[in-house]
Amino acid sequence: MAFDGITIANITSELNKNLVGCRIYKIAQPEQDELILTIKGNSTQCRLLLSADASLPLVYLTDVNKPSPLNAPNFCMLLRKHIQNARIISVTQPAFERIIRIELEHLNEMGDLCRKYLIVEIMGKHSNIIFCDEKGMIIDSIKHISGMVSSVREVLPGREYFVPNTCDKSNPLTCDETCFKQSLSTKSVSIAKAIYTSFNGISPLIAQELCYRAGVDGDYSVASLEENSYQRLWEEFAALMGQIAKEEFEPSIYYKEEEPVEYASVPLTVYDMHEKKDYESVSLLLQDYYAKKSVVTRIRQRSVDLRKIVATALERNVKKYDLQLKQLEDSKKREKYKLYGELLNAYGYQLPTGEKKVSVLNYYTNEMTEIPLEEELSPLENAKKYFDKYSKLKRTATALEALTSQTKEEIEHLESVQAALDIALKEEDLVQIKEELIETGYIKRKGVKKKEKITSKPFCYISSDGYKIYVGKNNYQNDELTFNFATGNDWWFHAKGMPGSHVIVKCQEEEMPDRTFEEAAKLAAYYSKGRGQDKIEIDYTRKKNVKKPGGAKPGFVVYYTNYSMMIDSDIRGIKEG
Repeated sequence: MAFDGITIANITSELNKNLVGCRIYKIAQPEQDELILTIKGNSTQCRLLLSADASLPLVYLTDVNKPSPLNAPNFCMLLRKHIQNARIISVTQPAFERIIRIELEHLNEMGDLCRKYLIVEIMGKHSNIIFCDEKGMIIDSIKHISGMVSSVREVLPGREYFVPNTCDKSNPLTCDETCFKQSLSTKSVSIAKAIYTSFNGISPLIAQELCYRAGVDGDYSVASLEENSYQRLWEEFAALMGQIAKEEFEPSIYYKEEEPVEYASVPLTVYDMHEKKDYESVSLLLQDYYAKKSVVTRIRQRSVDLRKIVATALERNVKKYDLQLKQLEDSKKREKYKLYGELLNAYGYQLPTGEKKVSVLNYYTNEMTEIPLEEELSPLENAKKYFDKYSKLKRTATALEALTSQTKEEIEHLESVQAALDIALKEEDLVQIKEELIETGYIKRKGVKKKEKITSKPFCYISSDGYKIYVGKNNYQNDELTFNFATGNDWWFHAKGMPGSHVIVKCQEEEMPDRTFEEAAKLAAYYSKGRGQDKIEIDYTRKKNVKKPGGAKPGFVVYYTNYSMMIDSDIRGIKEG
Protein backbone atom coordinates (compact mmCIF):
# COMPACT_ATOMS: atom_id res chain seq x y z
CA MET A 1 0.00 0.00 0.00
CA ALA A 2 2.03 2.94 -1.33
CA PHE A 3 1.80 6.57 -0.28
CA ASP A 4 2.98 7.46 -3.78
CA GLY A 5 2.93 10.54 -6.01
CA ILE A 6 -0.59 9.80 -7.23
CA THR A 7 -1.93 9.66 -3.68
CA ILE A 8 -0.04 12.90 -2.93
CA ALA A 9 -1.61 14.49 -6.05
CA ASN A 10 -5.05 13.44 -4.81
CA ILE A 11 -4.39 14.93 -1.35
CA THR A 12 -2.97 18.13 -2.89
CA SER A 13 -6.11 18.52 -5.01
CA GLU A 14 -8.34 17.95 -1.96
CA LEU A 15 -6.40 20.45 0.18
CA ASN A 16 -6.56 23.07 -2.55
CA LYS A 17 -10.32 22.71 -2.81
CA ASN A 18 -10.90 22.80 0.94
CA LEU A 19 -8.16 24.96 2.48
CA VAL A 20 -7.13 27.73 0.08
CA GLY A 21 -8.29 31.05 1.53
CA CYS A 22 -8.73 29.60 5.03
CA ARG A 23 -6.67 30.57 8.06
CA ILE A 24 -4.61 28.53 10.51
CA TYR A 25 -6.40 28.89 13.83
CA LYS A 26 -4.37 26.54 16.08
CA ILE A 27 -1.08 24.66 15.81
CA ALA A 28 -0.38 21.59 17.97
CA GLN A 29 2.43 19.03 18.06
CA PRO A 30 0.98 15.96 19.83
CA GLU A 31 3.89 13.73 18.82
CA GLN A 32 7.59 14.38 18.34
CA ASP A 33 7.22 14.17 14.54
CA GLU A 34 3.57 15.14 14.01
CA LEU A 35 1.58 18.37 13.67
CA ILE A 36 -2.16 19.04 13.75
CA LEU A 37 -3.25 22.35 12.22
CA THR A 38 -6.78 23.53 13.08
CA ILE A 39 -7.99 25.51 10.08
CA LYS A 40 -11.02 27.82 9.91
CA GLY A 41 -12.73 29.41 6.96
CA ASN A 42 -16.00 29.63 5.05
CA SER A 43 -17.88 29.01 8.34
CA THR A 44 -16.26 25.60 8.68
CA GLN A 45 -13.45 24.11 10.73
CA CYS A 46 -11.22 21.13 10.00
CA ARG A 47 -7.91 19.70 11.11
CA LEU A 48 -4.93 18.90 8.91
CA LEU A 49 -2.68 16.11 10.20
CA LEU A 50 0.96 16.26 9.07
CA SER A 51 3.13 13.34 10.17
CA ALA A 52 6.82 12.79 9.43
CA ASP A 53 6.93 9.51 11.33
CA ALA A 54 9.63 7.34 9.74
CA SER A 55 7.44 4.24 9.70
CA LEU A 56 4.11 5.91 8.88
CA PRO A 57 4.35 9.39 7.28
CA LEU A 58 0.89 10.83 6.55
CA VAL A 59 -1.02 13.90 5.39
CA TYR A 60 -4.81 14.08 5.49
CA LEU A 61 -7.80 16.07 6.73
CA THR A 62 -9.46 14.78 9.88
CA ASP A 63 -12.04 15.64 12.52
CA VAL A 64 -10.13 13.78 15.22
CA ASN A 65 -8.04 15.73 17.71
CA LYS A 66 -5.21 14.44 19.90
CA PRO A 67 -4.11 15.56 23.37
CA SER A 68 -1.03 17.80 23.26
CA PRO A 69 1.85 17.89 25.75
CA LEU A 70 1.65 20.50 28.51
CA ASN A 71 4.76 22.25 27.16
CA ALA A 72 4.74 22.70 23.40
CA PRO A 73 7.96 21.64 21.58
CA ASN A 74 10.21 24.34 20.14
CA PHE A 75 9.17 23.70 16.52
CA CYS A 76 5.51 24.10 17.45
CA MET A 77 6.22 27.35 19.32
CA LEU A 78 8.13 28.70 16.31
CA LEU A 79 5.23 27.95 13.96
CA ARG A 80 2.79 29.60 16.38
CA LYS A 81 4.97 32.70 16.41
CA HIS A 82 5.18 32.96 12.61
CA ILE A 83 2.04 31.50 11.06
CA GLN A 84 -0.69 31.48 13.71
CA ASN A 85 -3.67 33.03 11.86
CA ALA A 86 -1.79 32.83 8.51
CA ARG A 87 -3.87 32.47 5.34
CA ILE A 88 -3.32 29.49 3.05
CA ILE A 89 -2.52 30.75 -0.48
CA SER A 90 -1.90 27.48 -2.32
CA VAL A 91 -1.06 23.81 -1.93
CA THR A 92 1.21 22.32 -4.60
CA GLN A 93 3.14 19.17 -5.43
CA PRO A 94 6.57 20.00 -6.95
CA ALA A 95 7.46 17.86 -10.01
CA PHE A 96 5.11 15.04 -8.92
CA GLU A 97 7.45 14.32 -5.98
CA ARG A 98 6.17 12.92 -2.70
CA ILE A 99 6.15 16.47 -1.37
CA ILE A 100 3.33 18.84 -0.38
CA ARG A 101 4.19 22.55 -0.38
CA ILE A 102 1.79 24.80 1.54
CA GLU A 103 2.18 28.50 0.74
CA LEU A 104 1.14 30.82 3.60
CA GLU A 105 0.55 34.55 3.88
CA HIS A 106 0.79 36.38 7.21
CA LEU A 107 1.62 39.72 8.85
CA ASN A 108 4.99 40.01 10.55
CA GLU A 109 5.72 41.88 13.78
CA MET A 110 5.95 45.16 11.83
CA GLY A 111 2.58 44.57 10.18
CA ASP A 112 4.08 43.85 6.75
CA LEU A 113 2.60 41.10 4.57
CA CYS A 114 4.99 38.13 4.33
CA ARG A 115 4.98 34.69 2.80
CA LYS A 116 6.23 31.46 4.26
CA TYR A 117 6.22 27.83 3.13
CA LEU A 118 5.42 24.71 5.12
CA ILE A 119 6.85 21.75 3.20
CA VAL A 120 5.93 18.17 4.04
CA GLU A 121 8.20 15.47 2.58
CA ILE A 122 6.63 11.99 2.58
CA MET A 123 9.72 9.86 1.99
CA GLY A 124 9.72 6.96 4.44
CA LYS A 125 12.54 7.23 6.98
CA HIS A 126 13.62 10.50 5.33
CA SER A 127 10.22 12.15 5.92
CA ASN A 128 10.29 15.66 7.36
CA ILE A 129 8.26 18.84 7.90
CA ILE A 130 10.29 21.91 6.90
CA PHE A 131 9.44 25.58 7.48
CA CYS A 132 10.95 28.04 4.95
CA ASP A 133 10.88 31.78 4.28
CA GLU A 134 9.87 33.37 0.97
CA LYS A 135 13.45 33.09 -0.34
CA GLY A 136 13.54 29.35 0.22
CA MET A 137 15.82 29.46 3.26
CA ILE A 138 15.07 26.96 6.03
CA ILE A 139 13.81 28.61 9.24
CA ASP A 140 13.48 25.30 11.07
CA SER A 141 12.33 21.69 10.62
CA ILE A 142 10.69 19.06 12.79
CA LYS A 143 13.79 16.86 12.22
CA HIS A 144 17.29 18.35 11.95
CA ILE A 145 19.50 16.55 9.41
CA SER A 146 23.20 17.46 9.60
CA GLY A 147 25.99 16.72 7.16
CA MET A 148 27.08 13.84 9.42
CA VAL A 149 23.71 12.16 8.81
CA SER A 150 23.26 12.99 5.12
CA SER A 151 25.93 13.80 2.56
CA VAL A 152 23.24 14.83 0.03
CA ARG A 153 21.49 17.65 1.89
CA GLU A 154 21.52 19.34 5.26
CA VAL A 155 18.15 20.29 6.75
CA LEU A 156 19.14 22.91 9.30
CA PRO A 157 18.11 26.49 10.08
CA GLY A 158 19.81 28.94 7.71
CA ARG A 159 20.39 26.39 4.93
CA GLU A 160 18.83 26.75 1.49
CA TYR A 161 15.96 24.35 0.85
CA PHE A 162 16.08 22.18 -2.27
CA VAL A 163 14.78 18.79 -3.37
CA PRO A 164 17.73 16.43 -3.98
CA ASN A 165 17.58 14.66 -7.32
CA THR A 166 19.43 11.48 -6.36
CA CYS A 167 17.56 9.08 -8.65
CA ASP A 168 17.53 11.15 -11.87
CA LYS A 169 13.79 10.59 -12.41
CA SER A 170 11.47 12.52 -14.75
CA ASN A 171 8.18 14.25 -14.03
CA PRO A 172 5.53 11.89 -15.52
CA LEU A 173 3.06 14.76 -16.03
CA THR A 174 5.40 16.52 -18.48
CA CYS A 175 6.74 13.39 -20.19
CA ASP A 176 6.01 12.88 -23.91
CA GLU A 177 6.07 9.66 -25.92
CA THR A 178 9.72 10.02 -26.96
CA CYS A 179 10.82 10.67 -23.37
CA PHE A 180 8.79 7.69 -22.16
CA LYS A 181 10.32 5.23 -24.62
CA GLN A 182 13.86 6.54 -24.09
CA SER A 183 13.52 6.27 -20.31
CA LEU A 184 12.46 2.63 -20.55
CA SER A 185 14.85 1.54 -23.28
CA THR A 186 17.92 2.57 -21.26
CA LYS A 187 17.00 0.24 -18.39
CA SER A 188 18.21 -3.37 -18.24
CA VAL A 189 15.61 -4.42 -15.65
CA SER A 190 12.03 -5.68 -15.62
CA ILE A 191 9.38 -3.54 -17.35
CA ALA A 192 7.59 -2.61 -14.11
CA LYS A 193 10.85 -1.67 -12.40
CA ALA A 194 11.91 0.40 -15.41
CA ILE A 195 8.68 2.43 -15.08
CA TYR A 196 8.85 3.16 -11.35
CA THR A 197 12.59 3.88 -11.40
CA SER A 198 12.24 6.31 -14.33
CA PHE A 199 9.43 8.59 -13.11
CA ASN A 200 8.75 10.53 -9.92
CA GLY A 201 5.83 9.39 -7.76
CA ILE A 202 5.18 6.11 -9.59
CA SER A 203 5.07 3.20 -7.13
CA PRO A 204 5.71 -0.47 -7.99
CA LEU A 205 1.95 -1.02 -7.60
CA ILE A 206 1.06 1.59 -10.25
CA ALA A 207 3.84 0.31 -12.53
CA GLN A 208 2.34 -3.21 -12.37
CA GLU A 209 -1.13 -1.72 -12.97
CA LEU A 210 0.08 0.03 -16.14
CA CYS A 211 1.62 -3.21 -17.40
CA TYR A 212 -1.61 -5.09 -16.64
CA ARG A 213 -3.71 -2.50 -18.50
CA ALA A 214 -1.35 -2.69 -21.47
CA GLY A 215 -1.47 -6.48 -21.53
CA VAL A 216 2.25 -7.00 -20.88
CA ASP A 217 3.97 -8.97 -18.12
CA GLY A 218 5.64 -6.46 -15.81
CA ASP A 219 8.19 -9.06 -14.69
CA TYR A 220 9.56 -9.51 -18.21
CA SER A 221 12.73 -7.68 -19.23
CA VAL A 222 12.50 -4.34 -21.06
CA ALA A 223 14.54 -5.96 -23.84
CA SER A 224 11.58 -8.26 -24.59
CA LEU A 225 9.24 -5.33 -25.40
CA GLU A 226 8.11 -5.08 -29.01
CA GLU A 227 7.05 -1.83 -30.69
CA ASN A 228 3.30 -2.46 -30.30
CA SER A 229 3.84 -3.26 -26.56
CA TYR A 230 5.74 0.02 -26.14
CA GLN A 231 2.85 1.80 -27.82
CA ARG A 232 0.20 0.20 -25.57
CA LEU A 233 2.25 1.01 -22.46
CA TRP A 234 2.63 4.64 -23.54
CA GLU A 235 -1.09 4.97 -24.26
CA GLU A 236 -2.02 3.63 -20.83
CA PHE A 237 0.64 5.80 -19.17
CA ALA A 238 -0.56 8.93 -21.00
CA ALA A 239 -4.21 8.15 -20.19
CA LEU A 240 -3.41 7.76 -16.48
CA MET A 241 -1.36 10.98 -16.37
CA GLY A 242 -4.15 12.80 -18.20
CA GLN A 243 -6.64 11.58 -15.59
CA ILE A 244 -4.36 12.88 -12.80
CA ALA A 245 -3.80 16.22 -14.56
CA LYS A 246 -7.60 16.68 -14.71
CA GLU A 247 -7.81 15.70 -11.02
CA GLU A 248 -10.15 12.81 -11.80
CA PHE A 249 -9.38 10.67 -8.75
CA GLU A 250 -11.26 7.59 -7.53
CA PRO A 251 -9.90 6.73 -4.05
CA SER A 252 -10.75 3.18 -3.03
CA ILE A 253 -9.59 0.23 -0.93
CA TYR A 254 -9.54 -3.33 -2.28
CA TYR A 255 -10.40 -6.15 0.08
CA LYS A 256 -9.84 -9.89 0.10
CA GLU A 257 -12.36 -11.50 2.46
CA GLU A 258 -12.72 -8.18 4.33
CA GLU A 259 -8.96 -7.81 4.75
CA PRO A 260 -7.52 -4.72 2.96
CA VAL A 261 -5.12 -5.73 0.20
CA GLU A 262 -4.33 -2.40 -1.48
CA TYR A 263 -5.56 1.16 -1.77
CA ALA A 264 -5.10 3.70 -4.55
CA SER A 265 -6.44 7.01 -5.85
CA VAL A 266 -7.06 5.52 -9.31
CA PRO A 267 -8.83 2.26 -10.29
CA LEU A 268 -6.69 -0.87 -9.97
CA THR A 269 -7.88 -3.25 -12.69
CA VAL A 270 -5.30 -5.78 -11.51
CA TYR A 271 -7.54 -6.23 -8.42
CA ASP A 272 -10.85 -6.46 -10.28
CA MET A 273 -11.55 -9.83 -8.64
CA HIS A 274 -11.41 -8.25 -5.16
CA GLU A 275 -14.15 -6.42 -3.31
CA LYS A 276 -13.82 -2.66 -3.69
CA LYS A 277 -14.86 0.11 -1.31
CA ASP A 278 -15.03 3.62 -2.83
CA TYR A 279 -14.48 6.84 -0.87
CA GLU A 280 -15.61 10.37 -1.61
CA SER A 281 -12.41 11.74 -0.15
CA VAL A 282 -8.84 10.45 -0.04
CA SER A 283 -8.59 11.84 3.51
CA LEU A 284 -11.47 9.59 4.59
CA LEU A 285 -9.73 6.64 2.94
CA LEU A 286 -6.40 7.36 4.66
CA GLN A 287 -8.06 8.06 7.99
CA ASP A 288 -10.04 4.83 7.74
CA TYR A 289 -7.04 2.72 6.84
CA TYR A 290 -4.10 4.39 8.57
CA ALA A 291 -5.73 5.62 11.78
CA LYS A 292 -5.75 2.12 13.29
CA LYS A 293 -2.37 1.31 11.81
CA SER A 294 -0.93 4.54 13.22
CA VAL A 295 -2.19 3.68 16.72
CA VAL A 296 -0.60 0.22 16.54
CA THR A 297 2.68 1.68 15.23
CA ARG A 298 2.83 4.33 17.97
CA ILE A 299 2.03 1.81 20.70
CA ARG A 300 4.76 -0.53 19.41
CA GLN A 301 7.24 2.35 19.54
CA ARG A 302 6.16 3.25 23.07
CA SER A 303 6.31 -0.37 24.20
CA VAL A 304 9.71 -1.14 22.66
CA ASP A 305 11.52 -0.86 26.04
CA LEU A 306 9.00 -3.15 27.74
CA ARG A 307 9.26 -5.63 24.87
CA LYS A 308 13.03 -5.64 25.13
CA ILE A 309 12.92 -6.29 28.90
CA VAL A 310 10.44 -9.15 28.45
CA ALA A 311 12.30 -10.66 25.46
CA THR A 312 15.64 -10.58 27.33
CA ALA A 313 14.14 -12.17 30.45
CA LEU A 314 12.32 -14.76 28.35
CA GLU A 315 15.46 -15.70 26.43
CA ARG A 316 17.41 -16.07 29.67
CA ASN A 317 14.71 -18.25 31.25
CA VAL A 318 14.37 -20.44 28.16
CA LYS A 319 18.13 -21.11 28.18
CA LYS A 320 18.00 -21.83 31.91
CA TYR A 321 15.04 -24.16 31.40
CA ASP A 322 16.82 -26.10 28.64
CA LEU A 323 19.89 -26.49 30.86
CA GLN A 324 17.76 -27.65 33.80
CA LEU A 325 15.99 -30.22 31.64
CA LYS A 326 19.37 -31.55 30.44
CA GLN A 327 20.61 -31.79 34.03
CA LEU A 328 17.37 -33.49 35.04
CA GLU A 329 17.82 -36.01 32.23
CA ASP A 330 21.40 -36.65 33.35
CA SER A 331 20.20 -37.25 36.92
CA LYS A 332 18.25 -40.30 35.70
CA LYS A 333 21.59 -42.17 35.67
CA ARG A 334 21.24 -42.41 39.44
CA GLU A 335 19.25 -45.65 39.22
CA LYS A 336 22.14 -47.24 37.34
CA TYR A 337 24.57 -46.15 40.09
CA LYS A 338 22.22 -47.50 42.77
CA LEU A 339 22.13 -50.87 40.96
CA TYR A 340 25.93 -50.93 40.70
CA GLY A 341 26.22 -50.29 44.45
CA GLU A 342 23.73 -53.02 45.34
CA LEU A 343 25.43 -55.60 43.11
CA LEU A 344 28.90 -54.74 44.42
CA ASN A 345 27.62 -55.05 48.01
CA ALA A 346 26.09 -58.41 47.19
CA TYR A 347 29.14 -59.87 45.38
CA GLY A 348 31.93 -57.72 46.81
CA TYR A 349 33.25 -60.37 49.21
CA GLN A 350 34.13 -62.69 46.27
CA LEU A 351 35.44 -60.06 43.83
CA PRO A 352 39.18 -59.41 43.46
CA THR A 353 40.68 -55.95 44.24
CA GLY A 354 42.56 -53.93 41.62
CA GLU A 355 40.27 -54.72 38.66
CA LYS A 356 39.10 -52.05 36.15
CA LYS A 357 35.71 -53.73 35.70
CA VAL A 358 33.77 -56.79 36.74
CA SER A 359 30.79 -58.71 35.34
CA VAL A 360 28.23 -59.96 37.85
CA LEU A 361 24.77 -61.50 37.67
CA ASN A 362 21.98 -58.93 37.94
CA TYR A 363 19.48 -60.71 40.19
CA TYR A 364 16.69 -58.36 39.02
CA THR A 365 16.95 -59.44 35.35
CA ASN A 366 19.02 -62.66 35.54
CA GLU A 367 21.47 -61.09 33.06
CA MET A 368 25.17 -60.35 33.41
CA THR A 369 25.95 -56.67 34.15
CA GLU A 370 29.36 -55.07 33.61
CA ILE A 371 30.39 -52.57 36.32
CA PRO A 372 33.34 -50.13 35.89
CA LEU A 373 35.64 -49.97 38.94
CA GLU A 374 38.43 -47.75 40.26
CA GLU A 375 41.49 -49.97 40.58
CA GLU A 376 42.83 -48.38 43.77
CA LEU A 377 39.52 -48.99 45.61
CA SER A 378 38.13 -52.26 46.91
CA PRO A 379 34.76 -53.55 45.52
CA LEU A 380 32.97 -52.42 48.71
CA GLU A 381 34.60 -48.96 48.52
CA ASN A 382 33.48 -48.75 44.88
CA ALA A 383 29.97 -49.69 46.05
CA LYS A 384 30.02 -46.83 48.59
CA LYS A 385 31.18 -44.42 45.89
CA TYR A 386 28.29 -45.46 43.60
CA PHE A 387 25.80 -45.01 46.48
CA ASP A 388 27.22 -41.52 47.10
CA LYS A 389 26.74 -40.68 43.40
CA TYR A 390 23.19 -42.01 43.58
CA SER A 391 22.36 -39.93 46.66
CA LYS A 392 23.84 -36.77 45.13
CA LEU A 393 21.91 -37.18 41.86
CA LYS A 394 18.72 -37.97 43.77
CA ARG A 395 19.06 -34.70 45.71
CA THR A 396 19.86 -32.89 42.46
CA ALA A 397 16.79 -34.37 40.77
CA THR A 398 14.53 -33.35 43.65
CA ALA A 399 15.86 -29.78 43.53
CA LEU A 400 15.71 -29.63 39.73
CA GLU A 401 12.10 -30.80 39.59
CA ALA A 402 11.13 -27.80 41.72
CA LEU A 403 13.40 -25.43 39.76
CA THR A 404 12.19 -26.55 36.32
CA SER A 405 8.59 -26.16 37.44
CA GLN A 406 9.38 -22.66 38.71
CA THR A 407 11.26 -21.70 35.50
CA LYS A 408 8.45 -23.05 33.33
CA GLU A 409 5.95 -20.90 35.25
CA GLU A 410 8.26 -17.90 34.73
CA ILE A 411 8.38 -18.58 30.97
CA GLU A 412 4.60 -18.92 30.76
CA HIS A 413 4.20 -15.67 32.70
CA LEU A 414 6.61 -13.78 30.40
CA GLU A 415 4.86 -15.17 27.33
CA SER A 416 1.56 -13.94 28.73
CA VAL A 417 3.08 -10.46 29.19
CA GLN A 418 4.27 -10.58 25.56
CA ALA A 419 0.72 -11.44 24.49
CA ALA A 420 -0.60 -8.50 26.56
CA LEU A 421 1.86 -6.15 24.81
CA ASP A 422 0.54 -7.36 21.44
CA ILE A 423 -3.04 -6.67 22.59
CA ALA A 424 -2.29 -3.16 23.96
CA LEU A 425 -3.97 -0.44 21.88
CA LYS A 426 -3.51 2.62 24.11
CA GLU A 427 -0.81 4.05 26.33
CA GLU A 428 -2.90 3.42 29.45
CA ASP A 429 -2.81 -0.30 28.58
CA LEU A 430 0.99 -0.18 28.82
CA VAL A 431 0.86 1.42 32.29
CA GLN A 432 -0.71 -1.68 33.83
CA ILE A 433 1.74 -4.02 32.07
CA LYS A 434 4.69 -1.94 33.29
CA GLU A 435 3.29 -2.05 36.84
CA GLU A 436 3.10 -5.85 36.63
CA LEU A 437 6.75 -6.03 35.50
CA ILE A 438 7.74 -3.76 38.41
CA GLU A 439 5.87 -5.86 40.97
CA THR A 440 7.31 -9.12 39.60
CA GLY A 441 10.85 -7.71 39.80
CA TYR A 442 11.73 -7.26 36.11
CA ILE A 443 11.80 -3.46 36.38
CA LYS A 444 13.05 -1.44 39.34
CA ARG A 445 10.76 1.31 40.56
CA LYS A 446 12.65 4.58 40.41
CA GLY A 447 12.85 6.42 43.72
CA VAL A 448 9.74 6.46 45.89
CA LYS A 449 7.39 7.26 43.04
CA LYS A 450 3.83 6.17 43.65
CA LYS A 451 2.03 3.75 41.41
CA GLU A 452 0.71 5.29 38.22
CA LYS A 453 -3.04 5.66 38.02
CA ILE A 454 -4.62 2.72 36.19
CA THR A 455 -7.29 3.79 33.69
CA SER A 456 -7.17 0.85 31.27
CA LYS A 457 -10.35 -1.23 31.15
CA PRO A 458 -11.09 -4.68 29.66
CA PHE A 459 -12.54 -4.94 26.16
CA CYS A 460 -16.32 -5.28 26.06
CA TYR A 461 -18.29 -6.94 23.25
CA ILE A 462 -21.95 -7.76 22.77
CA SER A 463 -22.84 -11.11 21.26
CA SER A 464 -25.40 -11.51 18.50
CA ASP A 465 -27.82 -12.70 21.17
CA GLY A 466 -27.25 -9.64 23.39
CA TYR A 467 -24.88 -11.15 25.99
CA LYS A 468 -22.02 -8.98 27.25
CA ILE A 469 -18.57 -10.50 26.72
CA TYR A 470 -15.54 -9.10 28.58
CA VAL A 471 -11.91 -9.66 27.53
CA GLY A 472 -8.89 -8.96 29.76
CA LYS A 473 -6.05 -6.99 28.18
CA ASN A 474 -3.35 -8.19 30.59
CA ASN A 475 -2.77 -10.52 33.54
CA TYR A 476 -4.07 -8.10 36.19
CA GLN A 477 -7.27 -7.57 34.23
CA ASN A 478 -7.58 -11.33 33.70
CA ASP A 479 -7.44 -11.89 37.49
CA GLU A 480 -9.84 -9.03 38.12
CA LEU A 481 -12.37 -10.31 35.56
CA THR A 482 -12.22 -13.93 36.69
CA PHE A 483 -12.12 -13.59 40.47
CA ASN A 484 -13.74 -10.22 41.26
CA PHE A 485 -16.07 -9.38 38.38
CA ALA A 486 -17.46 -12.76 37.25
CA THR A 487 -19.94 -14.71 39.36
CA GLY A 488 -20.05 -18.48 39.81
CA ASN A 489 -22.30 -19.36 36.86
CA ASP A 490 -20.80 -16.97 34.31
CA TRP A 491 -18.93 -18.71 31.50
CA TRP A 492 -15.12 -18.52 31.34
CA PHE A 493 -13.11 -19.06 28.09
CA HIS A 494 -9.37 -19.37 27.39
CA ALA A 495 -7.15 -20.65 24.56
CA LYS A 496 -5.83 -24.08 25.53
CA GLY A 497 -2.12 -24.41 26.24
CA MET A 498 -1.06 -20.89 25.15
CA PRO A 499 -0.92 -17.34 26.54
CA GLY A 500 -4.12 -15.38 26.06
CA SER A 501 -6.90 -13.33 27.59
CA HIS A 502 -9.52 -14.55 30.04
CA VAL A 503 -12.94 -14.11 28.42
CA ILE A 504 -16.05 -13.82 30.59
CA VAL A 505 -19.68 -14.06 29.39
CA LYS A 506 -22.21 -12.70 31.87
CA CYS A 507 -25.17 -15.06 31.80
CA GLN A 508 -26.12 -16.07 35.38
CA GLU A 509 -28.42 -19.11 35.41
CA GLU A 510 -30.00 -18.99 31.95
CA GLU A 511 -29.16 -21.33 29.08
CA MET A 512 -26.76 -19.56 26.71
CA PRO A 513 -27.24 -19.89 22.89
CA ASP A 514 -24.63 -21.80 20.87
CA ARG A 515 -23.87 -18.71 18.79
CA THR A 516 -22.74 -16.79 21.90
CA PHE A 517 -20.49 -19.71 22.92
CA GLU A 518 -18.88 -19.58 19.47
CA GLU A 519 -18.43 -15.81 19.52
CA ALA A 520 -16.86 -15.87 22.99
CA ALA A 521 -14.52 -18.67 21.83
CA LYS A 522 -13.56 -16.61 18.77
CA LEU A 523 -12.64 -13.71 21.05
CA ALA A 524 -10.55 -16.02 23.24
CA ALA A 525 -8.79 -17.27 20.11
CA TYR A 526 -8.25 -13.77 18.70
CA TYR A 527 -6.81 -12.40 21.95
CA SER A 528 -4.28 -15.22 22.30
CA LYS A 529 -0.90 -16.19 20.92
CA GLY A 530 -2.71 -18.33 18.34
CA ARG A 531 -4.33 -15.36 16.55
CA GLY A 532 -4.42 -15.97 12.81
CA GLN A 533 -4.38 -19.78 13.00
CA ASP A 534 -7.15 -21.65 11.16
CA LYS A 535 -8.21 -23.66 14.21
CA ILE A 536 -7.50 -23.01 17.89
CA GLU A 537 -8.67 -25.20 20.77
CA ILE A 538 -10.60 -23.20 23.36
CA ASP A 539 -11.42 -24.46 26.85
CA TYR A 540 -14.57 -23.15 28.51
CA THR A 541 -16.24 -23.79 31.84
CA ARG A 542 -18.31 -22.12 34.52
CA LYS A 543 -16.33 -19.53 36.44
CA LYS A 544 -16.85 -21.47 39.71
CA ASN A 545 -14.60 -24.25 38.32
CA VAL A 546 -11.63 -21.88 37.85
CA LYS A 547 -9.19 -21.63 40.77
CA LYS A 548 -6.01 -19.69 41.47
CA PRO A 549 -3.25 -21.62 43.27
CA GLY A 550 -1.62 -19.91 46.24
CA GLY A 551 1.38 -17.82 45.26
CA ALA A 552 0.67 -18.17 41.52
CA LYS A 553 1.75 -15.48 39.03
CA PRO A 554 -0.83 -12.90 37.85
CA GLY A 555 -3.21 -14.41 35.32
CA PHE A 556 -2.34 -18.05 36.17
CA VAL A 557 -5.29 -20.32 36.99
CA VAL A 558 -6.17 -24.02 37.10
CA TYR A 559 -9.37 -25.86 36.24
CA TYR A 560 -10.19 -29.56 36.08
CA THR A 561 -13.75 -29.57 34.73
CA ASN A 562 -14.21 -28.04 31.30
CA TYR A 563 -15.51 -28.38 27.74
CA SER A 564 -13.50 -27.69 24.58
CA MET A 565 -14.18 -26.53 21.03
CA MET A 566 -12.10 -25.85 17.92
CA ILE A 567 -12.67 -22.37 16.47
CA ASP A 568 -11.01 -19.78 14.22
CA SER A 569 -9.90 -16.32 15.39
CA ASP A 570 -12.07 -14.26 13.03
CA ILE A 571 -14.01 -11.76 15.19
CA ARG A 572 -15.42 -9.67 12.35
CA GLY A 573 -19.10 -9.08 12.95
CA ILE A 574 -18.88 -9.24 16.74
CA LYS A 575 -20.14 -5.89 17.99
CA GLU A 576 -18.07 -3.87 20.44
CA GLY A 577 -19.90 -2.86 23.62
